[in-house]
Amino acid sequence: MVGIDDVARAAGVSTATVSRALSGRGPVSTATRERVLVAAEELGYVVSAAASSLATGRARAVGVVVPFLDRWFFSTVLAGISDALVREGYDITLYSVSGDPVERHRVFDDHLRRRRIDAVITIALELDAEESASLRGLGVPIVAIAGPNPLLTTLTVDDLAVGRLATDHLLALGHRHLVHIGADAATAAGSTVPGLRRRGFVEQLAAAGITDAVVEPADFTIEGGSAAATRALTAANPPTALFAASDEMAIGAILAARELGLRVPEDVSIVGVDGHELGRWFSLTTVDQFARGQGGRAAEAVLAALDGAEPGRGLGTLPFELVDRGSTAAMAR
Repeated sequence: MVGIDDVARAAGVSTATVSRALSGRGPVSTATRERVLVAAEELGYVVSAAASSLATGRARAVGVVVPFLDRWFFSTVLAGISDALVREGYDITLYSVSGDPVERHRVFDDHLRRRRIDAVITIALELDAEESASLRGLGVPIVAIAGPNPLLTTLTVDDLAVGRLATDHLLALGHRHLVHIGADAATAAGSTVPGLRRRGFVEQLAAAGITDAVVEPADFTIEGGSAAATRALTAANPPTALFAASDEMAIGAILAARELGLRVPEDVSIVGVDGHELGRWFSLTTVDQFARGQGGRAAEAVLAALDGAEPGRGLGTLPFELVDRGSTAAMAR
């Protein structure tokens, strides 16, 4: 079996230089690093994860905690995290948590503590004070995507502004009878992502002098969006425009409109949020929040912290923009 001594002899350097060159840490000239990399590749040498962990004090693994694995947003953010971490030689240890308090306690107070991980990234989790304290007690960098948390480094889209932007887009097209497909009243009572989008909708309608804001609750799936849109579009006074708090629900709304014999956008305008890759095939107008980029940003923040950057606190704002693909149009006069 090829060892680090073999690589050192082939490259004409010390084993310490090989270690620095392959880990990317420590002073090594560009020419020497290139010579070591070529020798390692020709010999088929692969760095031992165990040896690297002993030498650097790192497990080369990052824990990622998500509430769902089967939703587009979460899998796409995860792909962005994976792209950045794997490129730097890190593995991902994945934890999926539900709203069940027993399960959450097991993940935050047991699983994360038993595994050797160098950092943690959470995706759109609403963490209570105890869970936040438990994460900070791990003594490793923590980065939260969405779910603003003053105790953690948080990267988030301004979801209140997202709700306002989507609503303003429909109002500017002349629509005055709008329905929002999103969070129910109980969910919206907290400062959750869907709650903030709903609040942005209600506030912009009020600013336009419209006080009868109508919200159809749904579960952020295509099926849920379809059911909510069907209820809205078959009501006695159907809306001329729908704002869905996710692209999956917006796609469900488009499918529901088609089943009811309605044309999009001639009979009803529909806008979503996310930047879902299927949106292009449905000509869906959306507020793109660049989900894959969110994962990349979180991974970069973790890697920077591991390299000694001062951990941040509070809010880091992520970009978003309205992408008009044609599922919205001016209200027919």
